[in-house]
Amino acid sequence: MKKFFCRLIVFALATIFIGGAASAAPIPLRGVVEGFYGTPWTFDDRSDILEFCRQNNLNAYIYAPKDDPYHRDKWRTPYPSEKLAEMSRLVSVARENKIRFIFAVSPGLDLNYSGTKGEEDFRALIRKLDAMYRIGVRDFAIFFDDLKDEQGNHHESGKNQAEFLNRVQKNLRGRYKDVAPIITVPTEYFYEDMVKGDKVKPYTRDLAENLDPRIVVLYSGRGVVCDGITDKELAEVNKIFGREVGVWWNYPVNDYSLTPDGNRNVKLALGAIEKLPTEKMTAIFFNPMEQVQLSKIALATGAIYANNPAAYDAEQAWDKVLQEQFGSLAPAMKIFAEHSRHMENSWAKVGPPDAIEFATEADNLLYDMGKKTFVDFAPMEKRIAEMDRAADILLTYLPQTYLAECKPQLEQLKRLARADKVALESLKAGRLDPTLKILREEISANEKQAILSEEAARKFIDDVIKFFDEQDGSSSKKK
Repeated sequence: MKKFFCRLIVFALATIFIGGAASAAPIPLRGVVEGFYGTPWTFDDRSDILEFCRQNNLNAYIYAPKDDPYHRDKWRTPYPSEKLAEMSRLVSVARENKIRFIFAVSPGLDLNYSGTKGEEDFRALIRKLDAMYRIGVRDFAIFFDDLKDEQGNHHESGKNQAEFLNRVQKNLRGRYKDVAPIITVPTEYFYEDMVKGDKVKPYTRDLAENLDPRIVVLYSGRGVVCDGITDKELAEVNKIFGREVGVWWNYPVNDYSLTPDGNRNVKLALGAIEKLPTEKMTAIFFNPMEQVQLSKIALATGAIYANNPAAYDAEQAWDKVLQEQFGSLAPAMKIFAEHSRHMENSWAKVGPPDAIEFATEADNLLYDMGKKTFVDFAPMEKRIAEMDRAADILLTYLPQTYLAECKPQLEQLKRLARADKVALESLKAGRLDPTLKILREEISANEKQAILSEEAARKFIDDVIKFFDEQDGSSSKKK
């Protein structure tokens, strides 16, 4: 009998350790932050997202659209009555869906902290939050992000901000017993901005030392938009702030996806949430794109992650979400999305690589061509044909709500497939079809509206042209 109980205990322990990941607790506060620059969502968009949050076991939504003037630029100004009535309806939708509606204000652009003006600003903010309390809001956030000047400097005082936040929290929670602790985003909200060398910078040090320990701090990782957060990195920031911080994750947001002439949102982030901590954290919020329907791909994978970080598999989650959201269109949508996952510029890098199998096959093909060994063109032919067919299927059958958000990108996918086919035919024929350069110019012209697959389908066109240009150059030298 003793042996039986010993075995039972061993089995139970093994089950805990082996299966622990499968039954890990969700991140307590998990949801969506409408925090992008650009056209704010409509009431219908937000209602849709609140229902989406409930369906995906997310439990919070932060109202923080950067281009709502009453949130940021004109934060002192009360919301007009019609806007407040709309907000009241939205709070009711959140309550019906059991989602915490978190109202955020970003006063840092011109907030006064002391003297008569400081007192006036404090009262103006409290009046704004009181108005939101009266329509049912019980969660509040005050953000101090993006306050740097053109030279990348800020002149904020961490101590002033901490004392201001503490005072707001004391005022609200002293009068309203059902108000949750405040959430904040500091001015130095990513790790590489918090430290210099091996020392915490004065602003972050002063904020951390003076901030009420109950206030929830959100940060964005090593950079504003970065390639993941490790458990170790999260622990380092927890140590700086003396609390469990939360994460504001900038994917799938694409408001920094700009063309040289300033067109916004030209690339869509259609990949999975990935490379986030598995250890305990207090909160996570995913910042979406202006394109509400297409944001749901990444947001749904984020929900799977947030409900069980330790067991999360990004690729499995992505496949599952595409199937659930697109049904019979999922295979075509996956091909499109594969070419529009990775977001990168001079200061941002996030998301899995675009069309990595396409890129690998293209590189191998050109390598074999250069070595003049046997080249099998069939796999690339098949892949390009699938791209072309996927674009046709989605342009024809994708519901209008989705098509309205991605038609330029699908048309660009179609152009890329056509040009890739000409590039491949050029390789097969052993000479460059002059049509390819014309097609490349057409693609370049349309990149003002749509960019995708820069390092895969788009790169293949450039690489083939370069391949023949170099061959021509070698021939000329021999002559």
